[in-house]
Amino acid sequence: MNKVAMISGANRGIGLAVATELHRRGYRLSLGMRDPSASRIPFDAFTYAYEARDPLSGQRWVDATVERFGRIDVLINNAGICTHITLEDGTGEQLEETLDINVKAPFRLIQAALPHLRKPGDARVVQIASLSGKRVKNLNAGYQMSKHAVIALNHAVRRAGWDDGIRATAICPGFVNTDMAAGVADVDPQELTQPEDLALLIANTIAMPNTASVAEILVNFRHEDLF
Repeated sequence: MNKVAMISGANRGIGLAVATELHRRGYRLSLGMRDPSASRIPFDAFTYAYEARDPLSGQRWVDATVERFGRIDVLINNAGICTHITLEDGTGEQLEETLDINVKAPFRLIQAALPHLRKPGDARVVQIASLSGKRVKNLNAGYQMSKHAVIALNHAVRRAGWDDGIRATAICPGFVNTDMAAGVADVDPQELTQPEDLALLIANTIAMPNTASVAEILVNFRHEDLF
């Protein structure tokens, strides 16, 4: 039976590219997004109105997915925001929103999905993190804090699920040609990492056997001393 993948933030950008690639490979898809009626999904998939800041939304989405497909094999936490929050002028409300969406929401989704992910023996969890979770290169303290936390969450999943065959990977890209990077990156969009590049990388990574687990993948469109 074809595997079932849940992808948050799947209506555009990286999430849509990953959904498209996994659909091409035969996965059955459960796609979470704020407004399914505005979906750009060009193929048949189960869509769900997922609200990352709602503490109950993740459990409801997991329940709906299991009711629809009977299983969960892959969870891809892609939904996220990048609000500019500096130490000088960032607000508590901005930081709370960023941590809610970038950290607490994937934590809750993993908690809800974990009992189902333990069953197949080869389940996969992917966090869309960032190089901002590996180094601090600018003054956006709030975003960088959230992505460091996401990478810590990824390693917690690896430890918690290892004996049941769950393998977790944090994808850590630099700028990607998405709406989030528009107006921020200082280069031509076509020179950035493309969503389709990450989709291919993710699809290949989750296809690896349990004996070839990859904890983190760092992806950059330009050279940095460490990356």
